[in-house]
Amino acid sequence: MKQQGAHPEDTEGTPDASSRPDTAHEPGTGEDPDGAAGPGGAHRDVAHIDEVEGDEPLLPARVHRPSDLMRLVGGVLAVVVLLAIAAFAHGTTSGLEQDINKGTGQAPDLLIKIAGLASSIAILLVPVAFAIERLIKRDGLRIADGVLAAVLAHGVTLATDLWVARAAPDSIQDALTQPSPGDIHALTDPVHGYLAPVIAYMTAVGMSRRPRWRAVLWVVLLLDAFSMLVTGYTTPFSIILTVLIGWTVAYGTLYAVGSPNVRPTGRTLMAGLRTVGFRPVTASREEAADTAEGGDRGRRYFVTLEDGAPLDVTVVDREQQAQGFFYRAWRNLALRGFATRRSLQSLRQALEQEALLAYAAIAAGANAPKLIATSELGPDAVMLVYEHTGGRSLDSLADDEITDELLRDTWRQVQALQSRRIAHRRLVGDAILVDRSGTVILTDLRGGEIAAGDLLLRMDVSQLLVTLGLRVGAERAVTSALNVLGPDAVADCLPMLQPIALSRSTRATLRRLARERAEREREAVLEASRQSRPARAHDADDSGPVALDKAGKKAVRAEQRAEKRAIDEALDEAREEDLLSQIRQEVLRIRPQAPVEPARLERVRPRTLISLIAGAIGAYFLLTQLTHIEFGPLISNAEWGWVAAAVLFSALSYVAAAMALLGFVPERVPFPRTVAAQVAGSFVKIVAPAAVGGVALNTRFLQRAGVRPGLAVASVGASQLFGLGCHILMLLAFGYLTGTEKTPSLSPSRTVIGGLLTVAVLVLVVTSVPFLRKFVVTRVRSLFAGVVPRMLDVLQRPQKLITGIGGMLLLTACFVMCLDASIRAFGDESTSVSLASVAVVFLAGNALGSAAPTPGGVGAVEATLTVGLIAVGLPKEVAAPAVLLFRLLTLWLPVLPGWLAFNHLTRKAAL
Repeated sequence: MKQQGAHPEDTEGTPDASSRPDTAHEPGTGEDPDGAAGPGGAHRDVAHIDEVEGDEPLLPARVHRPSDLMRLVGGVLAVVVLLAIAAFAHGTTSGLEQDINKGTGQAPDLLIKIAGLASSIAILLVPVAFAIERLIKRDGLRIADGVLAAVLAHGVTLATDLWVARAAPDSIQDALTQPSPGDIHALTDPVHGYLAPVIAYMTAVGMSRRPRWRAVLWVVLLLDAFSMLVTGYTTPFSIILTVLIGWTVAYGTLYAVGSPNVRPTGRTLMAGLRTVGFRPVTASREEAADTAEGGDRGRRYFVTLEDGAPLDVTVVDREQQAQGFFYRAWRNLALRGFATRRSLQSLRQALEQEALLAYAAIAAGANAPKLIATSELGPDAVMLVYEHTGGRSLDSLADDEITDELLRDTWRQVQALQSRRIAHRRLVGDAILVDRSGTVILTDLRGGEIAAGDLLLRMDVSQLLVTLGLRVGAERAVTSALNVLGPDAVADCLPMLQPIALSRSTRATLRRLARERAEREREAVLEASRQSRPARAHDADDSGPVALDKAGKKAVRAEQRAEKRAIDEALDEAREEDLLSQIRQEVLRIRPQAPVEPARLERVRPRTLISLIAGAIGAYFLLTQLTHIEFGPLISNAEWGWVAAAVLFSALSYVAAAMALLGFVPERVPFPRTVAAQVAGSFVKIVAPAAVGGVALNTRFLQRAGVRPGLAVASVGASQLFGLGCHILMLLAFGYLTGTEKTPSLSPSRTVIGGLLTVAVLVLVVTSVPFLRKFVVTRVRSLFAGVVPRMLDVLQRPQKLITGIGGMLLLTACFVMCLDASIRAFGDESTSVSLASVAVVFLAGNALGSAAPTPGGVGAVEATLTVGLIAVGLPKEVAAPAVLLFRLLTLWLPVLPGWLAFNHLTRKAAL
């Protein structure tokens, strides 16, 4: 009988999977062809048993569990909900306290005294006893984690006590405290400074996984809470808040410092294989795929046996399974109906799912790795044993190795899965293997789904079209799909052909290709511009000043048009369609009537979520400001003449915006229609951030007005660039004037000096950090590539430049005067502020509104303007209604006219 020795090193290597043999008879893997005992036979050195080849990277001592973070977030939300109930449901909290006091008041005094004495002693002895038991078993790290959590919990309780005593609303103070039985002039503690640390300690050291210790401590805690309630030293809400703080701080500490790593080692794997009947010799760690979705696919090993073919073994533990948790959770929230399955499965569920998919795929007739055994590797890991498949992934194949027959074979495997309604869910390059005979094998079925719906099956087709198109082009990818699936099945997948339906790694590749295409287009434009400039300069030198006077403006304009034509031709030649558009065109050649409108797959977008959060914050701020204002007397005493003036200034701003745009468009564009487009922009900015919606609408409007797409983008970019410069200069100028208002000299205020120094420091930081410097230079160069030639055209028409700059200044003046009129409508001479101060407040609020992700800057602008007006000396009772009137006139009331203008321009094909 063979002895089983233990190798002293428990390490693993990362050999290239493509270098592994595909046959069972490999050197050092089993019996030789003659049947004699090979290297894995009876004469093999026992020192090689349990060996994991190579240098296995040391596992990190601690890992950050997403489950700890989720519990931390849940605890914080629970604390917020508890405080909200205490603040807004005062009647409920008072009734609850009365009922509890009435019920506990009937308890015998002797029982209360015994419970209080026992709990006060045991609540300190039990944690100490557990710590001694852990130290004896050499588990001091857990005790250190518990002590750290207890210290932090004590600090949080002190801060909470201070906040409740000095800054919390009266309703929260009433819910968390009551008159102390020993001193009626003092209040009980809002949070128990000794109870929260004990709970944090108990949670951090992991008592929840030790039933006996957990039961003892919970009995002690309940006795202590009962005695405190009966004797009147606490309230029910105080106890709940104490428990939540201790629990939340414990999980926050565990996530911050990490939990001990319990991943199985290579030796554990070898022992686990013996428990299911194999006799392993060596195991080598495969190199993990560098993909976001592959982070939870488990560690993969190539295992050789004493007397059989090699194996492919996948080990899945809790930490690897948790990788990508937040991405999967977001996909479940954002996508409709067919997102990834449960964000965080148990190990047993993951094992059963992968086994089920492996058996179902083979039963459907598809080539997939054959699962031959499964087993647990302790309480925190499982393993799945497959027959060794060998081969290389599609990503590792050379272009000339990807033949048409290989493409058709890939589609046949997918067709076999779809015939039994099995969705793969991840048909990317590293999930498609090709063995030495050229047979395609589909791997990585763990994330698949049986009894899949039509949407999931169509998503698989669209994903594989893109995966193959990235390697062989759209034409060959579509042709191979048509030969196997047929035109109808391929045409049905077109609505799914959108980035959100593709894998994360595929989207990253498409974004990289898009950046490369944009860079090639910019280089083509710059090269055409460089080639036209020397010829232009040569003609000017030969003509001389006299000839130039005779030629006049007509020759200059002709040269400009020639340069524009050269740039447009270069741009048209360099323009490339993206892969998704190429695939659509190839399918439409076969099925012209195929649906091409993308299906609405997203339930919620990140921008929408951020908008809701920011809007809620802004609404809360406004409501807190408005609750102390009596609007009835304020409106009755309002100056309606100033309200009419504010309306006039708001209407005039659309004329100014049209001037600011047309000043940077040398082509002839109707002015009335441009004003209507700016009115339509008031509707667009409600459904999109102001800095995005206005740019897109103006660009579209100029294109419909006959301006070439590249020139339209350059004109809007030039307008935005000039507007940014004017905005900064005006902010500095008005800030300087505001700083000199209260001083006899003209020296600037400390605020202006501090702002300038801050800008200078930011510039130094950006220029000194290579990454930031490269980022800024790249963005500025891409901006100037199209804007600078357009600015040169505008500079040769002074009347256009004057119109543009004048429109920007008039636009700012209209908004400042509208805000000033809104202030005067609700204030009087004693509450007025200077026009310079109003301008500074508006410019700062407008800048924040442009940067905020909310549509129209909702929430951010209101908060900034209100705080700014209060900061410059305006009473809160005047600042809040003035800001509301200003935003009503400039944001909300123009929505209906904007919608009408938007529909009118759309019907006229002007948008």
